[in-house]
Formats: sequence, C-alpha cells, structure tokens
Amino acid sequence: MSRPQLIDQIKQKRTFLCVGLDTDIDKIPEFLKSYPDPVFEFNRRIIDATHDLCIAYKPNAAFYESRGVNGLQSLIATYKYLPKNCLSIIDAKRGDIGNTSDNYAKAFFREDISEMGFDAITVTPYMGNDSVTPYLKYDGKWVILLALTSSVGSKDFQYLETEGEFLYEKVIQKANTWAGADRLMFVVGATKSTEFTNIRKYAPDNFLLVPGVGAQGGSLQDVCKYGMTPDCGLIVNSSRSIIYAGHDENFADAARAEALKLQQQMQAELEKAEII
Repeated sequence: MSRPQLIDQIKQKRTFLCVGLDTDIDKIPEFLKSYPDPVFEFNRRIIDATHDLCIAYKPNAAFYESRGVNGLQSLIATYKYLPKNCLSIIDAKRGDIGNTSDNYAKAFFREDISEMGFDAITVTPYMGNDSVTPYLKYDGKWVILLALTSSVGSKDFQYLETEGEFLYEKVIQKANTWAGADRLMFVVGATKSTEFTNIRKYAPDNFLLVPGVGAQGGSLQDVCKYGMTPDCGLIVNSSRSIIYAGHDENFADAARAEALKLQQQMQAELEKAEII
C-alpha cells in the first residue's frame, strides 16, 4: 500500500486505527478450540467485526512463532484473510545484517516463497544500515523502525546522550538518509506523547506507528496534539483492549464496540485538524 493510498483510507474510513492481532491461544474463548485452527478462527471473526473501523492490522509474529508449525499456518491464513484495503503490518522486530536480513525479508515480503507478502515490517535499527536496507529493496513495502518505545527499558539505551542528542534522535536522523517518508515509518510509544513534538523535528512527514493506547494507558488526545501532521501521520495501534474485550461467543461484537469507540474519537481528532 502506497502512502497516497494509506492517506486515502484514513480519510475514507475516518480513522487511523490499527488492530493488533497479538492472539494468544490461552486467552481466546474456549468454544473456539474445537475449530481446526482456533487462532485463525478468532482472527477471522475479529477482522470481520472491525475491518470498516481500521486502516491496518498488525499480527505480532511472536504469538505465532511460539506455536511452531501450527502457529505459522495460523499466521499465513491470517495474512491471506486480511482485507486488501488495510495496511498489513508484521510486527517482527527483526534486527540482523546481510543474508539473514535478506531471508527475513523474503519470509514476510515474498508471497511466492513464503505465502506471506505483508505491506510493512517492524525492524530494530541498532545494527545500522546493513540491518535495514535489505527490506528497502522491495518496492512498495514499508519499513517501520523502532525509535522511542513505551517500555520501561527504553531509558537503558534510547535516552543515552551522544554528541548532545539522545540516541533515539540520532537513529531517526540517520534512518531518514536511507529512505523517504514514502517508505519509512517509526515506532513511537503513546506513553511518550510529549516527546512527539521533538520527534517531529526530525521526522516531520513520516508516519508514526503508535502502540500503547488503551491497555497500556496512552492518551489518544495527547498523541494527536503533539504528533498529528496535515496528512494525519499517525497509525495508532490497539491490541488487547480490542481483541480481548469479550470472552464468550459474543467476543467479536465486544471487539467491534471497542474499535468503534476509538474510531469515533479518531474521527473527532481528524475533524478538529481539518483533515476530513
């Protein structure tokens, strides 16, 4: 999905919501476990219930890889079911160099090889250019670099000062020499909302993937206040607060209700910014 297509979807659907499919087989409703692929069945119903309220889906690879072959089959089935008018993000957080990155890219971008051709992948940038450029070889694919995360441990490295700047600032500046805002996004945690003004100094046009709204306590209003651009420039992810909103046979209805709340809040922010 290109940048203009992404912006068009935001305007059409009046939302910039990403639904995170961090599907844990131990947390899905018990009745689904009678299905041949319980995880995919859960995801299918979540997608059916929310696809008109979001512009992206983000399966987290760890929840699938931890289940071996069965998990990989669930991930492939989920990828194939994702609506084509939604940005598909694989949250893999890969970070390696050379042939290793080449093969990670094939795993998630080459549908002819792996049966998966996601639009975007999250990448850890701390091994530098060599760990990122293999993904940028694929035209039309997005690389989403970790910049400033919501985790407590973000203070261990991301806020280290070097040459008068924080390390995360250096990462953003350097990465923007590798690709433009039509190929490169950054992950910025919603709980760091007041940092968005600073981040926009270095990434004025890049889309930011923002986890942490909802269960992690981030404020959507603050994220928009400090991080929104004339093109929106935000993809706000919510995972647990949507997909685990319900625990019985009506779980998909509960997920839709939570997604609708966020969509309505996002519509209000888009209207306030005169984007729609």
